[in-house]
Amino acid sequence: MSADPIIDQFADALWLSDGLARNTIESYRRDVTQLNDWLLAQRRASLVNVAADDLKEFLAHRVEVVKSSARSTARLTSALKRFFQYLIQERLVAKDPSAALESPKLTRGLPKSLSERDVEALLNAPDLNTPLGMRDKAMLEILYATGLRVTELVTLKTAQVSLDMNVVRVIGKGNKERLVPMGEVAADWIRRYQADARGDILGAQKSPDLFVTQRGAAMTRQMFWHTIKAQAFRAGIHVPISPHTLRHAFATHLINHGADLRVVQLLLGHADITTTQIYTHVARERMKALHQMHHPRG
Repeated sequence: MSADPIIDQFADALWLSDGLARNTIESYRRDVTQLNDWLLAQRRASLVNVAADDLKEFLAHRVEVVKSSARSTARLTSALKRFFQYLIQERLVAKDPSAALESPKLTRGLPKSLSERDVEALLNAPDLNTPLGMRDKAMLEILYATGLRVTELVTLKTAQVSLDMNVVRVIGKGNKERLVPMGEVAADWIRRYQADARGDILGAQKSPDLFVTQRGAAMTRQMFWHTIKAQAFRAGIHVPISPHTLRHAFATHLINHGADLRVVQLLLGHADITTTQIYTHVARERMKALHQMHHPRG
């Protein structure tokens, strides 16, 4: 709970009205709490009496003293704007002090991806002689086949996977539901995992979760992050890698093989196609590299 109850009310409103994920809500709560703590330390006005100049000084403090990056400052600015919009809606303030705040311009870098050869090595890394290795294999296969977010992956229930239709029913950001095809290969590995490994991992325990641990609980985001790092090491992949890397690889490889951008947007669950368009730049960079490698005047 926050020191200021208004921050808790704001977090509750984000959950009730927008259905945001817990991690997203906690990020908003943390950002607004930083402002509240700074105001208290500076003996300034409270959150409902803060002035535009206070906000500007606070952001300057974050950049100059705390050395916040442009991306962190942009996220913080966005959180503050949303918070004060909430205060306006609730009639807790008469004027929005964040209205004149401008976010720093961000240069959007290309997402890190893996080559198809590296993905193949990663998918073949788990030890299939152990139940946990079989589970890890199934998780990697379905992640690459569907491009799920890591939270979507680790929270999958067995009821969300249709092995008859080879589709996954995903509950994404904002509680939005989408159906994602997973292909025959991933579906086959899910069947094998459920038949040969899941029961051994659970023992006498019961769980509705698809990917489980020996404690009978669902795999966590942190556990899977460590798992994919370990499997990448086994595969001889020495570039930085995370579950999101396979999501990027999924999208990049689809577009490299001619998939329509709108289709990729739907599969990824992006609300705005501009978020998906970054992958066209990735494909373009690959085309440039192939041109330089193979064209006589490249």
